[in-house]
Parts: sequence; C-alpha cells; structure tokens
Amino acid sequence: MLTKTKTTSKRVVTDEQLIARFQQGDVQAFDILVRRYKDQLLNYIFRFVGNRSDAEDIVQETFLRVYKNKHYYKEIAKFSTWVYTIAGNLAKTELRRRKRHKIFSVSNFVNEDRDFDIPDTDHSPERKVDGTLKEDIIQKAIDKLPPKFKEVIILRDVQGFAYEEISQILSIPLGTVKSRVNRGRLKLQEDLKFLFESEPNNAI
Repeated sequence: MLTKTKTTSKRVVTDEQLIARFQQGDVQAFDILVRRYKDQLLNYIFRFVGNRSDAEDIVQETFLRVYKNKHYYKEIAKFSTWVYTIAGNLAKTELRRRKRHKIFSVSNFVNEDRDFDIPDTDHSPERKVDGTLKEDIIQKAIDKLPPKFKEVIILRDVQGFAYEEISQILSIPLGTVKSRVNRGRLKLQEDLKFLFESEPNNAI
C-alpha cells in the first residue's frame, strides 16, 4: 500500500500582502519590501542615470515616497509596477535636471565603482578583465540610446520585466513597448556588432 508523503513548504509573503500590512501600520513589512527591492532598484537606476551617488539618492527618495504615500497603492497592479514607476519617474526628472544644467555625460559610468556588475564566476583574471570591459562597452551603448529606448531595454533585458508590466510601469501601450524594445535592440546590435563578431551566439 502506497502512503502519501507529506511535504511542507515555507509560505512566501507576497509584495502585495506586505504593502497591505504596511498600510495597516506594520512598519516591519515596509522594511522587508526595502530589503527585497533596494538592490534591483539601485541596479536599474544606476544603469539609467549612470552615476552611483545619484542612483542611491533616487532609490532613497523612492522608498521615502512609498513610505509617505503608502495609501495611494491599490492592488489593481503589482507592487513592483508601482515602485518601478516611482523610481523611473524620479530618474527621468534627474536626467531632465542634468540636461537643463548641461552637466550630463554619457561616459559618467566609466569612472564609477563596479559594485553593480553582473557577478563573474570565472576565476581567470584575463577573462574577468575581458568580461568587465565588455560590460562597460555594453553599458555605454545602452547609455547612448534615446531615453525612450533606453528605459525599455533596461526594464526588459536587464531587469527582466514582462512586456505587459513595462507597459504599466511606463504608462504606454503594449505595442509601443514591443516596438521600442525591438528598435533599441537593433540599435545596440548595430553599435556592438564589432564586439560580438567572433561570438555569434552571444546575445546582448
């Protein structure tokens, strides 16, 4: 006679449950959301604005706005959509401020600390240097994209969001998202063709 094996799994509290708890006064739930999102938001904003200090300030301001405006969140959208919308809008404001003051440089990220690089598990020093250089070149190409292409490329190809959620984050039609992703990728492929000529199977 076969016996049924009992399996247990730890129930993961969703972001939406956490923000609901925070709306009811549970500050610890807010702390958990911060821990879940601070690193990925920092990576997103850093790639968008190209400056670590500004990225840290924007992430801090993002969470401050979440804290102050918690009751504006409604569970008609994912929490991730809401928080990325806030962060993205703050990043765009920063870029507009730089443009007005003519201090924006597409090469700012070159001099930044590489804390946000994709971890390289290869222990070869030569390959590690080569991988870092390629990451720099790719990031520079992304940074040179027009903002409307840059933001969708970062959200889709760096952060891994679905097209539908990018549409919600940026408040643009789904078809526009797909079109901008395709055009952004074509531009990157054109600019980075020299980098991958010897590696045809690599994707950006």
